[in-house]
Amino acid sequence: MSVTLDMKSSDVVIIGGGIIGASIAYFLAKENIEVTILEKNEMASGTSSKCDGNILAIDKDPGFDSQMSLKSQKLVHQLKDELDIPFEYRNPGSILVCESEEEMEAANKWVKQQTEAGLPFNMLTREDLRNESKYFSDDLYGGLECETDSTVNPYMLTYSLFNQATVHGARLIEHCEVKRITKIDRDFLLETNKGTVKAKKVINAAGIWAPKIGEMLDVDIPIFPRKGQIIVASRQELVGLRKVMEFGYLISKFGGERQVSADVEKYGVALVFEPTESQNFLIGSSREFAGYDTKVNTKVTHLIAKRALRFYPKMADMAVIRTYAGLRPWTSDNLPIISHVDEVPGFYVAAGHEGDGISLSAITGKVLSEMILEKETSIDIEPLKLSRFKSGVAQ
Repeated sequence: MSVTLDMKSSDVVIIGGGIIGASIAYFLAKENIEVTILEKNEMASGTSSKCDGNILAIDKDPGFDSQMSLKSQKLVHQLKDELDIPFEYRNPGSILVCESEEEMEAANKWVKQQTEAGLPFNMLTREDLRNESKYFSDDLYGGLECETDSTVNPYMLTYSLFNQATVHGARLIEHCEVKRITKIDRDFLLETNKGTVKAKKVINAAGIWAPKIGEMLDVDIPIFPRKGQIIVASRQELVGLRKVMEFGYLISKFGGERQVSADVEKYGVALVFEPTESQNFLIGSSREFAGYDTKVNTKVTHLIAKRALRFYPKMADMAVIRTYAGLRPWTSDNLPIISHVDEVPGFYVAAGHEGDGISLSAITGKVLSEMILEKETSIDIEPLKLSRFKSGVAQ
């Protein structure tokens, strides 16, 4: 699917060959827009291959955030029929479990807010959890579920989107690093290690590297790498069919304080359990600012495993296959940047999704294509604009 850079111009150049770039390429290419994607390594070699594959609304703030996620879920549901290559799509819903009365009270409020916003959330009792999985700890109080949450293989979804984009004429250039971007009149010149390409419009979908691309045009993009680790474990028996997180995951995600050990708090460790189509399962998660370091921290691995055993004590004798770490593009207000850059007409940013890149990939691709085509966007893009960081709206 990779080709050499032998073309001299393109309507749109997308920088970044991850899930976000793939989605944008697909939605633009099927509208007959001439698209070239430049990836400095290989397709999905960054964050998109070092994450889980969740399309979630359960962990999103009620209101704009959760509504955006719900629209993305519906788009992914459509993509399973539109894309030629399957990407292990399943739609079982997901669960948040509570380990205290205080968390159950907070969960009730969360469910009320989400249902008032029109999302299919339900409370779960202790008995419901027992019926869900015999592996759950007996002392859990209950939890909540979101019926529409789904899961995919993130690498396969990226591959499938790129494949379909190329069917519509898009060109993916791998091992093609952008060295310099210059704007001359209405055109951009992108100098790469494989030559120079001219574009009318440029989309920065470079994830954790988006700030580096922004610097080439004197654009400040406040995105920072946030490290997360995952354990891949081997299933001896059926542990569960649905994605499971602890309610404390929400607190960790949004920067609140939990009643946990200092190390668990320091590394943002919270239970995430995800069964895969291959019948293994992924266990996470952690959140750590460690620059661009992607080495697995064994201390964090042990903390993740110990936290998982608090909720699934019978997992203790199950085999670990491997562990891995990835970097997620973090913003200070936990929302992505999906925006035109007013100071540089024709330059767009689609990055900063942190752990929601898979969840929001479809809606991001659709919205960016609508922006390029100057159509009404499927969601209100005001909260996602880059300018919010200058205006003080984002903290």
